[in-house]
Amino acid sequence: MSVSNDNDREYWLQSMLKIASPVLQNLKNKSLKKVMPVEMKEGTNRQQFTHLEALSRLLVGMAPWLERKSENKEEEALRMEYGELARIAIDAGTDPHSPDYMNFSTDFQPIVDTAFLAHAFLRAPDELWKKLSGRVKNNVILAMKATRTKKPIFSNWLLFSALIEAFLYKVGEKDWDPMRIDFAVKQFDQWYLGDGVYSDGPEFHYDYYNSFVIHPMLVDLLETVGEEYTDWLGKKETFMERSKRYAVIQERMISPEGTFPPVGRSIAYRFGVFQTLAHHALRKDLPKTLAPEQVRSALTQVIKRTLEAPGTFTESGWLTIGFCGHQPGIGEGYISTGSVYLCAAVFLPLGLAESDSFWSNSSMEWTAKRAWSGNNFPIDYCL
Repeated sequence: MSVSNDNDREYWLQSMLKIASPVLQNLKNKSLKKVMPVEMKEGTNRQQFTHLEALSRLLVGMAPWLERKSENKEEEALRMEYGELARIAIDAGTDPHSPDYMNFSTDFQPIVDTAFLAHAFLRAPDELWKKLSGRVKNNVILAMKATRTKKPIFSNWLLFSALIEAFLYKVGEKDWDPMRIDFAVKQFDQWYLGDGVYSDGPEFHYDYYNSFVIHPMLVDLLETVGEEYTDWLGKKETFMERSKRYAVIQERMISPEGTFPPVGRSIAYRFGVFQTLAHHALRKDLPKTLAPEQVRSALTQVIKRTLEAPGTFTESGWLTIGFCGHQPGIGEGYISTGSVYLCAAVFLPLGLAESDSFWSNSSMEWTAKRAWSGNNFPIDYCL
C-alpha cells in the first residue's frame, strides 16, 4: 500500500539544515552567545548551559549524515560544507579562548550535553573527530574530563557519564573509567520492566526517555566497549532486542495523520521522541514487522506535521519552545532554546545511502494508517 511518494530525503535534508544553520553559522562567526535567543521558563537561569545543549544535541542527530559520503553531487557538496562547519563549531565551543567557549564543568547539566557531544563523535568518528587538529582534540578531551568533577543523578544520567567514558576509550585515553560504564549497564539491567521498557531510576516515569536517552545510548555504549568485558558482551544482544521492541511500539504510536501523544516531560524535544525508531532504521536492523519505507513514510509525516506548525521557528530561524508550534508553557525549568535541538535525533537515517531501501523504496502506509483505514495490519506481540 503506497502513499504520496515525494522526495522524502530532500525534505528531511533541507529540514535538518534549516534547523542546523543558525547554530553552526554563528559558531563559525563566534557569535553564538551574542546572537542566539535564550527562551526559558521565567525565573530559571539556563544561559550558562544552553549553548552546549544546542551544539551537542544538533550534532548527535547530524553525525551519521556527516559521516557517510553521499551518492549525490549536490548533497555531497552540502555534506562537506556542513562537516567543515561542524568541526569549526566544535573548535569554537571547546577553545577556552573563544567567546563561544561552553560550560563543561559548572553545575551538573554539562554532564548531559557533553555526553551528547561524545555520542556525536562515536557516530561520526572520521568526520567529527579524526579531522580535528591536535589542538582541538586536546581541548575536547579536557572538556570531557572536566565533567568528572560531578556525579550524575541516579537515573538516565548514569548513561551520560558512561558515554563520556566510552568516547575516551574509543579515542585511546588510558584513564577511561570502566566503573562508570559498568554501573550504568548493570543498573539499567535492574531497571528493566519488561516489553522493551526501562524505568528511569527507581520509579517508572511514563515519558519518552527510553528513546531520548536510554535505548540509543545503551546500544551504542555496548557497540563501543562491549568487547572489553565478557559480562558486557553477554548483555549486548539482550539490550539490542529490548531496543528493537521499543522501536516497534514507537512506530505504532504514530497516528494516521502523523501525530503522536504529548505524554510525559520534555516533549519540547518534538520529534526527537523517535530517536530509537530512527536509530534502528540507521542500523538497518529494524524488526521484520517494520519495512524501512514504512518507517520513512511515518516519520516524514511526523516531521511535516511538526515543522510546518506556525511558530516552530523565530523570524531569524531559531527553534522555539513548543510541541506543535510555539508553546512556551510546556517548557520545564530545565528547558531552554538550546535544549530543543534534540529534535535533530530523528534525522539519523540520513546516514543511510540514498540507494538504501529506506529511501529508494516506494512510500508505504504505516501501522496506524492501515489500521484506521480498515486495511489488514500485523497484530502486536510483547517481547
